[in-house]
Amino acid sequence: MSTELPPDPKESPPAPRPAPREVWKKGGRLLSVLLAVNVLLLACTLISGGAFNKVAVYDTDVFALLTTMLLLAMVWILFYLLGTARCPDGVPYRDAHAGPIWLRGGLVLFGICTLVMDVFKTGYYSSFFECQSAIKILYPLTQAVFVIVQTYFLWVSAKDCVHTHLDLTRCGLMFTLTTNLAIWMAAVVDESVHQAHSHSSSHSNASHTRLALDLERASSAVGGDCSCDTAVCQIFQQGYFYLYPFNIEYSLFASTMLYVMWKNVGRLLASSTPGHSHAPSPVSLFRETFFVGPVLGLMLFVVGLAVFIIYEVQVSGERGRTQQALVTYYSFSIVCLGLMTLVSLSGSVIYRFDRRAMDQHKNPTRTLDVALLMGAALGQYAISYYSIVAVVAGTPRDLLAGLNLAHALLMIAQHTFQNVFIIESLHRGPPSAEPHDTPPKEPCHGLTFANLDALHTLPACPPTPRLVGPSPAGPQEAASVIVVPRSHWRRRCLKDISLFLLLSNIILWIMPAFGARPHFSNTVEVDFYGYSLWAAIVNICLPFGIFYRMHAVSSLLEVYVMS
Repeated sequence: MSTELPPDPKESPPAPRPAPREVWKKGGRLLSVLLAVNVLLLACTLISGGAFNKVAVYDTDVFALLTTMLLLAMVWILFYLLGTARCPDGVPYRDAHAGPIWLRGGLVLFGICTLVMDVFKTGYYSSFFECQSAIKILYPLTQAVFVIVQTYFLWVSAKDCVHTHLDLTRCGLMFTLTTNLAIWMAAVVDESVHQAHSHSSSHSNASHTRLALDLERASSAVGGDCSCDTAVCQIFQQGYFYLYPFNIEYSLFASTMLYVMWKNVGRLLASSTPGHSHAPSPVSLFRETFFVGPVLGLMLFVVGLAVFIIYEVQVSGERGRTQQALVTYYSFSIVCLGLMTLVSLSGSVIYRFDRRAMDQHKNPTRTLDVALLMGAALGQYAISYYSIVAVVAGTPRDLLAGLNLAHALLMIAQHTFQNVFIIESLHRGPPSAEPHDTPPKEPCHGLTFANLDALHTLPACPPTPRLVGPSPAGPQEAASVIVVPRSHWRRRCLKDISLFLLLSNIILWIMPAFGARPHFSNTVEVDFYGYSLWAAIVNICLPFGIFYRMHAVSSLLEVYVMS
């Protein structure tokens, strides 16, 4: 007869069981991707159908679809938050690389601006409520609630590696991502239509006035048959158009964070502490720099703002003033792009002397950053190559054509070398990964300074770290003033380069995002391709170029911290 021994109270409790490995991860991902593709195609058909085809698609149909998508996405987000709160074991790991503080901070900033835009849009449509559908007022209100819910969701859950309801979580994340992309596309189309109306009102060329009339039916900004005559209505209308760039960036930022969460569903992390993440250290933008990069970047930023204001004032005036505005705009862009190209090249040269090992670990966030940088740059590549062909094969050989050609060539070079610098920086290890020459552990003993002439016959000792300033009071203070290693100058140069490129990308984002369109004011491409084709090229490719600038800013901020 066997008897069971009672458990030893001193024995340690059993270790927690690791999360089970998913049987077929690709099957769940395939299901969610198919759902997202079908929903996105439906949204794109309704949004773009009225803008580019003569079909009976009204803006109320688009608003109804987007409102329904927003409501469904909010329902799923609330389900996710309640489910993870009731089952903490459903998130056994948290990805330390996902959702960095600067990305979440940018999401909050753009979210606040989107809320202000929704207030302006609600006020605009409420100005003529009698002749408008109620869905036009319900949509911005629903979007405002969605922005608040989604921003909180991404702030607290961006690092989650979920291990419960895997297929449902993947489908929910992909549907929310698709909702953000649909909102982004609606904003881009609305802004492009607004630019077409603004251009057609200031130019009387019949070749593009017809296109503007075709686009007018799809514009949700002109208010249909209602007229915006009051001053308050016009303030609301202009206000939310100027806030569209922030709404566009918010949707793209949220989409990237949702994609990383989707990749992390069911992911097993060996080196992560369950339920905890490493808190990022505070970032001081001007710490450990030579101040050359920040100062030069701020100078370019201020000059760029002045050039942008001058361009916006003069470009809609007489022909001579428009020519002068374009020359000023292209001249500044050429100088800025040239400096950015040289600085990016210098950063790549500095990396040739960097001894830090390359980080080859799997990192979905870094993989997505690289893919977005390379993919978004294609939009500006396309515009630049179309401009090069138009200038080289076209008839005008004046100063403006030469500036346009130089601008297009430098735009290609700057995107290429900046991508090389950023991608190489993201794959570098932290500064602690750099090997250092460690001195011998045993110090030299037996040195006698009685005979100074005989010092050259003694064995060489490891060099003593040089102290700066007066003698310290204790060993801790002495350790704080030891001169930094020789490799420190490389890190300071890389920080200067990162800050300069960061500030330069911000001003190059502001100009096109807030209405600078030299592509239409300069008639070289318009005369060569025709307004309809050139407008389609710019309106499709330019949003990717604008997104590239803001995504480069977030990547350069990460490069600065890693340097």
